[in-house]
Amino acid sequence: MMEAAGSGKKVWVTLKGLPLSIQLNWPFHQSTSGADFFVLHGDIRLEGSEGLHAPVAVNLSQTVREVMPSLEAKDAEAPVINALRKEVDRRQIEFVKSGKLLPVPFSSRHYDFKRQQWVFGKATDDVMAEFAERKVYWQTKLTGEKRVWIGDPTEAQYLQTTPAHFIEVAARLVAAQGLLRIDGEWAEAMPPLMNQAERFENMRRQALEALEKKHAFERG
Repeated sequence: MMEAAGSGKKVWVTLKGLPLSIQLNWPFHQSTSGADFFVLHGDIRLEGSEGLHAPVAVNLSQTVREVMPSLEAKDAEAPVINALRKEVDRRQIEFVKSGKLLPVPFSSRHYDFKRQQWVFGKATDDVMAEFAERKVYWQTKLTGEKRVWIGDPTEAQYLQTTPAHFIEVAARLVAAQGLLRIDGEWAEAMPPLMNQAERFENMRRQALEALEKKHAFERG
């Protein structure tokens, strides 16, 4: 995991408000089906639910393979995690109590060849501020940690910004309201933030209901 200090569980929050934990079974391996792509198996768990998860097979296209420094976790983990989060944002991944492996494309859709950078959707400062609240709330609630690393480059990549700008936004729009305390690249949840449990639970429930409704419609 790409984090500066040791915690056990890492909570990855989506822009829609779903708290996830993601297990990736490294390394990537060549597809055994004869197709020209590499595969990484994993499992996405919806935190706060009763065992809902999504087993996934991340299919890395040859086009994207060519722009990756390597397929090792140190180079590939951040964009893989963010590609999975983006597919959850797009309601392409269904969470079930048991289910078959879901293929997830990890393709040039997530990469800007002109600018040579990963693209997962540019977040506004207001969106980043709300994301910071969700990130710190869920990481604190689900792990009991007092300090949450908001300088994580993976989070900045997901928001299509820099760690420095994300921290600045969190300080200016969230900490200034007394919801967080910022210390360098770390944030600590203040009681006024943790007292908004109903708000964050409602966001999670609404996002899950919208996702389930979409998949129920597709099944007919």
